[in-house]
Parts: sequence; C-alpha cells; structure tokens
Amino acid sequence: MLNTLVVGASGYTGAELAAYLHRHPYTNLIRLMVSAQSVDADKCFSDLHPQYKGIVDLPLQPMTDITNAAKGIDVVFLATAHEVSHDIVPLFLAAGCTVFDLSGAYRVQNAQIYQQYYGFKHKHTQWLAQAVYGLAEWQAEKIKQAQLVAVPGCYPTVSQLSLKPLLENSLLDTSHWPVINATSGVSGAGRKASMTSSFCEISLQPYGIFTHRHQPEIEEHLGTRVIFTPHLGNFARGILATITCKLKPGVTAEQINEVYQQAYKDKPLVRLYSKGVPALKSVIGLPFCDIGFVVQGDYLIVVGTEDNLLKGAAAQAVQCMNIRFGFEETQALL
Repeated sequence: MLNTLVVGASGYTGAELAAYLHRHPYTNLIRLMVSAQSVDADKCFSDLHPQYKGIVDLPLQPMTDITNAAKGIDVVFLATAHEVSHDIVPLFLAAGCTVFDLSGAYRVQNAQIYQQYYGFKHKHTQWLAQAVYGLAEWQAEKIKQAQLVAVPGCYPTVSQLSLKPLLENSLLDTSHWPVINATSGVSGAGRKASMTSSFCEISLQPYGIFTHRHQPEIEEHLGTRVIFTPHLGNFARGILATITCKLKPGVTAEQINEVYQQAYKDKPLVRLYSKGVPALKSVIGLPFCDIGFVVQGDYLIVVGTEDNLLKGAAAQAVQCMNIRFGFEETQALL
C-alpha cells in the first residue's frame, strides 16, 4: 500500500487526483495540501468539491514545512504552479518520495526555455536532466525506474499521441511543419477567478500565438518543428486538436492506419477510430485519448481529443504511477 499526498488539491486537477487515489486499491490517501497562503487552507475538501461529500472528507492542510509534509509518504502528486513545483520537487525527492509533477517545471531539459517561456531561471538542472517525461504510452520503461516523473501538459499529450506514430515511422514530410489547432475548455485555466477565463466572457479565441509554453514542450519531445495554436472555448472541459500534416509521396491511408494500430494495439487508454473522427463528448469524464484521421492526396488531417483534466493531467499521472509501481495500467481509472 502506497501512502500518497496531493499538493494543490483544491484545484480541478487536484480534485480529480484525490478521487482516483481514494478509490485506488493500492494507495492510501494520507493528506491533501494547499499552499500556506491559499484561501482554501483548512477547509474541507468536500466542501469545495461537494460531489465527493462522504467520499473524500479530508482537510486541506496548509503546506508550511516540506519535511513534515513528507513524513510517512511514499508518493507525492504536485498539482501546483510551475514556480512552486520548481522549488519543492527537490525537497520531496530528498525526503525519499517518488514525485509525479503535473506542472511544467521539469518537462523540458533545455533550461533556457524556462527563462523565455515560464519567466524564471531553472536552478535544479540536475533534476531536470533526471526527470522522466511521463507520456505514458511511449515512456513506460523509463517511468518504471523514475523517482521524478514530469507529467506532460494537456495540449502536448493529445498532440504527441496523435503525431508520434506518424513521425516514428517517417510518414510525414516535416519540411511542412504539422499545424496543430487545439481548443480547450475553461477548466484548463484553473479555479482562480479571472476575466480572461470567466465563462460569460469567453466565446472562442486563440491565445499565446507563437509564444505558448507548450510549443517547445511539443517540439522537444516530438523532435520536429510544429505550428501550435491553442484556443479557449466556452465549454467546461476537454480538448480537441485538429492537426494538418503533409505526407511523404505515396503514403496511403492503409499505411497510416497500420502504424496507429501497431503503436496503440496494447495501449488501453488510446482509442482509435477506423472510420470518421472523434468528438469532444466521447471523452469527457473519461481517461482516454481518442484519435481519428482523414487522408486526401498528400494531406492528412488527424483529430485527437481528451479530457484535459484526466488524460491531459490527473488520469495520466495515475497511469504513470501504475506503471511505476507495477500495477495494472488502468487501475482506478476505469
């Protein structure tokens, strides 16, 4: 039985993590914590998230001392801001915990990216080099040995799962950069109130054009340049990505279907469409990434969709934990 801790448990992703870990047969959810400055400190988790009333009624403890927080804990999940994770990850690791960090603080090995895209200088490059990128379907062997897993971002997860089989099998003409247009629900902006993510203020709008921090994450782990444009939509949760690619001459739909089937035949949380493309409603509240495609001539359009809070965050983190400790990959997720 693994004693677990969730830091940042007041947020949407933290709530999903708490629910998964509570029902996981091989974890014991010991503590839920928030920052010492949080307005939610000392509140009951189920008062903030009443769907878990009578199920998870733990207090949201303020995190004031990492050493005390880590006592008796085997596994830590950090649903915290990038800067916060940057600072506290080494402390939990020093205490002997296995850490699953859902922020972007350890996802990209190039330390210069953090100054440019995250606004802080990375001071823990030794852990940056040792962190395992937790794209579960592609990194399982490394995850099995990891002390620190950097869980991918929501947009990078759906983008990479959609593109990796094609790139690994050299089906794309990468002189034409894949164009990723992806739309997310407002839960991706977190629980904190803001005019830019207020449901009544949102229609449909691109943001972070050429400057979004997920662009270098996608490019580093795919090994190719892309054009990534995120959009904010007026729905609560989920991501749908429409990806336009140029195929190498002679590549057929049958070849594309075959490489997807080979890549994901034994991957239970990726569902492939043999006809048509997926819709957002197919994955809301579920831990899957659904992928479909259409070919016309030398061009390919891939559509991938996921729940940004689940396969794009909490479900993938728990999936990584399952892989790390030898549990069934879908344990507690289905």
